[in-house]
Amino acid sequence: MTIKKPLISISIPVFNEEDNIIILYNRLLSLSERMKDRCEFEFVFSDNHSQDNTWSLLSDLAQKDDRVKAIRFSQNFGFQRSIMANYLHTRGDAVMQIDADLQDPPELLESFFEKWQKGYQVVYGVRQKRPESYTLYLFRKLGYWIIDKISEHSIPRDVGDFRLIDRKVIQSLIKLKTPNPYLRGMIASLGFNQTGVPYDRQARLAGKSKFNFWRISRLGLTAVFNHSTIPLRLASFLGAIILVISIVGMFYYFINKLLHPEVPRGIASILILITFGIGINSFLFGIIGEYILRIYLVIRAEPLAIIEQSLNIESSDLKL
Repeated sequence: MTIKKPLISISIPVFNEEDNIIILYNRLLSLSERMKDRCEFEFVFSDNHSQDNTWSLLSDLAQKDDRVKAIRFSQNFGFQRSIMANYLHTRGDAVMQIDADLQDPPELLESFFEKWQKGYQVVYGVRQKRPESYTLYLFRKLGYWIIDKISEHSIPRDVGDFRLIDRKVIQSLIKLKTPNPYLRGMIASLGFNQTGVPYDRQARLAGKSKFNFWRISRLGLTAVFNHSTIPLRLASFLGAIILVISIVGMFYYFINKLLHPEVPRGIASILILITFGIGINSFLFGIIGEYILRIYLVIRAEPLAIIEQSLNIESSDLKL
């Protein structure tokens, strides 16, 4: 009796990666040949409306290899939404997520696959080293530490989106109606048996990184506001402290006026207090506004992305 081999979907979000597509594909081919006795493969790309020849190259690959599947969005919907949309179009018993820049070695799938067969539903790569400036390294370290500390559940540190997840995890993710996903936090919050595999991240082969300080910061804020209620509690805590300080200050000025009636009125102190009050109120309203924005986005129920074209995927199978 022939035992059916599991299908592994390789999920690859791309944006202006024309210099890396063919190199990545060839390495995936070598990997699939090496693992052909253990599993089957499909390669699922999501193109975030690239402006170079990325889609053209994917079209050529899809014509030669029906395992290559791809969707192209009508505009750039962002990295995390691109990954989530890609997950919806995979068919594998497990899905491996990898970036097209080859900083994460696809060959590590063999280790991920072994862990998965041992019963782990989530296997993620833990970055031991990465080729980047020391300033950016410290910035990331601090960000991972803060997110993990204030999150409602533990989020692994030094972990990106390089992972393998079981089909059960995909099905659970689909049930989470999040218009602005932070997948590391979402997957961590689901539970399941999870483990990490350490590795050294490589330098990008070609092209430019799409992540700068601004985008990393924005992703970090998404993680904080999606997976922690501490900012709201902090707003209440700060409000209470300011109220106490105001009451103490009121009594201080009242007593000081009684004891020293000759002291002129403090215009400067009044202006400082007013400015401080306006600033802290703006800060607190900003935090509340971030949560209200997320409620609004859920109610508006926008699609994760809009598909403009697809390759080797039937129109009836498109999920967005």
